[in-house]
Amino acid sequence: MAAVMCASCNGVAGWFGTKDSTSTETTSPQTTALVRDNSINEANAYSDLFLDSAAVENFIRAEKLPGSDASSLRSFYLVRNYGYAWLASDGLTDEARSFWTLHGKNTDNGERKERFHSYIDTLLQNGSLQLAATDSMTVRTELGITAAFVKYAAAQSTGAINRSNFYRAVPAKKVDPMQWADSVLNRSSDTAEAGVNPVYTGLRMGLATYYDAAKKGGWQPLPSGTLRKGMSAPSVAMLKKRLAATRQYGADTTTVYNDSLMAAVRGAQRQFGLAETGIATDSLIQALNVPAEQRIAQILVNLNRVRWVAEPTDGDHIEVNIPSFMLAAYRGGQQVLSMPVVVGKDGAGTVSFRDSISQVIFNPTWNVPSSIVRNEIMPAMKSDPSYLKKRHMEVVSSKDSVPVIRQLPGGDNALGRVKFLFPNSYDIYLHDTPAKSLFDKGNRALSHGCIRVARPDSLAAFVLQGESGWDAPKIATAMMGDRQQEVKVSRPVPVSITYFTVWSDASGLLQFRNDVYGHDRSTMQKLFLHGG
Repeated sequence: MAAVMCASCNGVAGWFGTKDSTSTETTSPQTTALVRDNSINEANAYSDLFLDSAAVENFIRAEKLPGSDASSLRSFYLVRNYGYAWLASDGLTDEARSFWTLHGKNTDNGERKERFHSYIDTLLQNGSLQLAATDSMTVRTELGITAAFVKYAAAQSTGAINRSNFYRAVPAKKVDPMQWADSVLNRSSDTAEAGVNPVYTGLRMGLATYYDAAKKGGWQPLPSGTLRKGMSAPSVAMLKKRLAATRQYGADTTTVYNDSLMAAVRGAQRQFGLAETGIATDSLIQALNVPAEQRIAQILVNLNRVRWVAEPTDGDHIEVNIPSFMLAAYRGGQQVLSMPVVVGKDGAGTVSFRDSISQVIFNPTWNVPSSIVRNEIMPAMKSDPSYLKKRHMEVVSSKDSVPVIRQLPGGDNALGRVKFLFPNSYDIYLHDTPAKSLFDKGNRALSHGCIRVARPDSLAAFVLQGESGWDAPKIATAMMGDRQQEVKVSRPVPVSITYFTVWSDASGLLQFRNDVYGHDRSTMQKLFLHGG
């Protein structure tokens, strides 16, 4: 991989706001010449940041990119009229987060790799940054990701992103959601992709249902109020009609809340992650009232996100989906374990990435992050001098007038009885927790970034299966001990932390969840005319 962080870039000034909108330059790394799309402008572009063509050439020279890479990089920006792909003024785009999860950690940028990765990690963890178009680091990062991307795409002969379509892999221009949905459902390339990607297939089939409903006029909002079996009211008939619009109920339009409707309501509650009571409450009504066009936009955002996911594996692996607050473990291509999790709260969100569990630590000590010490523990210590002692905490040193604090192993340790390490720059890991009641909450975005698991003993058994001597009784004994015990995993278990607010379950039912970190909302504003 060519180096992507230039120590200095001559001629950076004037890169923005000076592009020639009348240019008709072309290049032809593919069989058909690519033409600059002059219809893309600040009002309709995917990103609100633009490069000058000189920026691309300066980068190519500074990084000494070989001819094929240079040609691909030019093509990538040519078709988008030099609009940014990976960065916007509000930070990383959805494709940037997805590509970094897919491949970013493997980029090889020589001596500048650490700085490059560190800056992107900062962007991933801080959603409130405002990027200036004239900032040289913004320019370098945008072009650096592209350099990594064209290298990645060049090695792919087939798949959703490959050497022949990479230059259109990231949206360049805002579109109408209904037109895009029609294209996805009818163009041959998407049909071919759906044939080899079961996750894509499920979402695409669900898209067809909502697209058909929207073309027929969608649905009228349902009135608020609880409906249950045995009731008779006009609103019951409206509920039946609404569920029928998405093929979840039959042709019955009577006003009686019967057994068939109760079963359909349970299915709808499952679809939105609600308790399956069979009673239509305001929570369900609110979810069903989301317009069909808005659901289409949500499906399209997630459909596009799926295209950046690594190919599934039949080996042992773990997936955590942030919006669903759930963990699933797979063996031989089959799900063998599922459990609720607690993820980072908004503002301290859990980052999406891939890595592998390499170590299990029973009865861990907790080295309290300095931000928690400063913002939470120090104020508590002032009001209660015995605060640390009560929580089995101790001060081990001091740094910049902030005490360095750790919590000793035990039942009240914030990490619980076990943690699962997969080394990453975000300091995120899976762990137990003494606060078991949190798993009963609907919204479980409550942590400082790490992921708390509801059944740590079961997860330990999954990760340590095949490790000599580590059967269920030994795991139980280790978890109830009073000292820290570290176990190296001889065959590290891959972990994927994902962000999908829509997916198709094993029965083919679309599952919808809330956009807990606002990634969907931000992408819709970039991607769709009128924000979707």
